[in-house]
Amino acid sequence: MSFIHPTAIVAPGATIGTGARIGPWCQVGPEAVIEDGAELVSHVVVDGITRIGAQAVLYPFCTVGLAPQDLKYKGEPTRCEVGARTQVREHVTIHRGTVTGSGITRVGEDCLLMAVVHVAHDCLLGNGVVVANNVVMGGHVEIGDNAVIGGAAAIHQFVRIGRAAMVGGVSGVEGDVIPFGSVIGNRARLAGLNVIGLRRRGYDKAQIHGLRTAFHQLFHGPGVFAERLAQVRASQGGDTLVAEMLAFIDSPGRRGLIRAAAAADGDDTA
Repeated sequence: MSFIHPTAIVAPGATIGTGARIGPWCQVGPEAVIEDGAELVSHVVVDGITRIGAQAVLYPFCTVGLAPQDLKYKGEPTRCEVGARTQVREHVTIHRGTVTGSGITRVGEDCLLMAVVHVAHDCLLGNGVVVANNVVMGGHVEIGDNAVIGGAAAIHQFVRIGRAAMVGGVSGVEGDVIPFGSVIGNRARLAGLNVIGLRRRGYDKAQIHGLRTAFHQLFHGPGVFAERLAQVRASQGGDTLVAEMLAFIDSPGRRGLIRAAAAADGDDTA
């Protein structure tokens, strides 16, 4: 059975799954779906066409599925989703999508959004993403699986952050971040590879070495970038992780690619 605290307001039409818990002073809108085992701890607002995944936990004073901060939005029936087992901490705001975007804002499974994070309209976060305190995202941001965003970072609208990338704290990110890359600064510059993250995810020394070789050739080699890109594709295009990085660079982006700073790449030894 589900549990709904007597002080909670759950609108007719809302779907509350088996074992879900709706704590004191929460509000759940008529089109919301709270899946099995999910928990709204207290003072949580879930509105709009919003789905909260199984066993997700929403902490006090977070709001999910409210209207986007977009002056073009006119109340269209756009959506919002939070994946299974994701934790949404205090004062996080996750706004629903817009018809001028993808129509949905989605946070994947097994994510951790720490306190006071803002996920704007049409953002798409993959699985296992960790976003530290006070991070703000513009609309249409895409973050790949297992990426880590450091505290107080600001991510410009339409930026793409690749899988398993790392954004350092208090960074202003106005361009795309390659998969496995590590950026830091205001404005952020590519500092190297997210080697610590790669190790934590079980990649071995040979795989990391292959990525490092490609990184150095792409961002610190001689000649223009297009020539270096072609050289890496020819020499290492068969490497699965390098191929993922190259595919990200080849795919269209609205903000352009963050390049490396002139200094050394900044990653540690594998």
